[in-house]
Amino acid sequence: MDPLILAIDQGTTSTRAIVFGLDWKPRALRQIELQQHYPHPGWVEHDAEEIWRATLQTCREAIRDVGGVGAIAAVGITNQRETTTLWERSTGAPLHRSIVWQDRRTADLCNNLAAQGLAGLVQDKTGLVLDPYFSATKIAWLLDQVSEGRSRAARGELCAGTIDAFLVHRLTAGASFATDVTNASRTSLMSLKDSDWDDELLAAFSVPREVLPRIQPCAGGFGVVSPELFGKALPITGIAGDQQAALVGHAALRPGEVKVTYGTGAFLVINVGPEPRHSRNKLLATVAYETGQGRAFALEGSIFSAGSTVQWLRDGLKLIEASRESEAIAQALADNGGVYLVPAFTGLGAPHWEPNARGAIMGLTRDTTRAHLVRAGLEALAYQTHDLLEALASDGAPRPAGLKVDGGVTANAWAMQFLADVTGCPVERPAFQEMTALGAARLAALGAGLIDTLGVAPAESPARWEPRMPADQRDRLLAGWKAAVRGALAAAGA
Repeated sequence: MDPLILAIDQGTTSTRAIVFGLDWKPRALRQIELQQHYPHPGWVEHDAEEIWRATLQTCREAIRDVGGVGAIAAVGITNQRETTTLWERSTGAPLHRSIVWQDRRTADLCNNLAAQGLAGLVQDKTGLVLDPYFSATKIAWLLDQVSEGRSRAARGELCAGTIDAFLVHRLTAGASFATDVTNASRTSLMSLKDSDWDDELLAAFSVPREVLPRIQPCAGGFGVVSPELFGKALPITGIAGDQQAALVGHAALRPGEVKVTYGTGAFLVINVGPEPRHSRNKLLATVAYETGQGRAFALEGSIFSAGSTVQWLRDGLKLIEASRESEAIAQALADNGGVYLVPAFTGLGAPHWEPNARGAIMGLTRDTTRAHLVRAGLEALAYQTHDLLEALASDGAPRPAGLKVDGGVTANAWAMQFLADVTGCPVERPAFQEMTALGAARLAALGAGLIDTLGVAPAESPARWEPRMPADQRDRLLAGWKAAVRGALAAAGA
């Protein structure tokens, strides 16, 4: 039998298991939706036990779909980054719901740390801004909330980490507690210089080293899945956070190549090569990937609400019954009617980084209809992407030749054409959309010695959209967007 790779893709809204062959075509795909919990405004939580159950179920079903575990040679993991869990080392039992990357509960703590002058230290050492988005303040909050959390942590009884580390610990029955360098780089606790937990940062955030996993490159041995789970001991040989995994999946392995994933949020990542490059415009310096063949860094812009905006239009406002309806509704309008939606439901990400901003709708008139609101939600994806590219250009990054895109929203052809028009960049969407899982599978294959290099992904004929909007129309639309953002920031006191 040809060897197969089992990729676990644990995302914000669902858990997937996909089995790939070494031709990188999927042999099986299983998915389970993940419940979101919103205990307070700005708080977002997941149940880690629900994630664990879904991981087991989807993996078992995908393995069964390919005829059993016999041909599975390795396991790769990709995960929603920054989402943080605290659990017992001895049992693997979570001690609190996981705090999701979108959560803003530690905004006051970040403000206090900034008042102490720590923002510069964090950015210099980690490439990140001081924001509730990242894991460090989430870990500190959890340790303070759980009974005897800090004393138990000091005794080595607790584990804290991102979802990949939690899954590795559970999959290996506690034998391994490890994370990869991409996930670690999103905690605000790892120094980009030496890829290790930094004592000065640990002290600043009050996070004890004893609760944290070991950090490894993305490809290599992370542990072995207990044979009783799937019927065979399977090596875990590849891990990367979802956005870095998507970069690998797209084979954006050369400096200057860009991918944008439009999932719950949207994440633009540009490969900047073997040395970190810090941003003057609040983009994030981060690790793109690391293997035995070297390390690449990236600059990243994070948009907190992308697919979740369309979901809100559907489930919150009930303006559409299904997300796919949004394409025809937007296309039927001659223009946006001057209506702009700033989807700052959980704050604004790059390049603003304003956790207190909230969503706003600007330009309403008596002529405004539900169609204008739906179109405004789709247009916001393109405007926010333009803002990130503008920040990259200001940082001196070369203009990308095109945008490699993936994610559920990219099924909307109208939105992709509008994206090309507003950014002035050609947009390419691969035929196969599961780029995060594909990246994890490629890293796992490399880590298991099944391939010699990440190389270049198989050639496909992607869907492609070329810019065609007149420059004066684009400038007029962007001016309206920027005015709407200024209004949302002013309402937040920023």
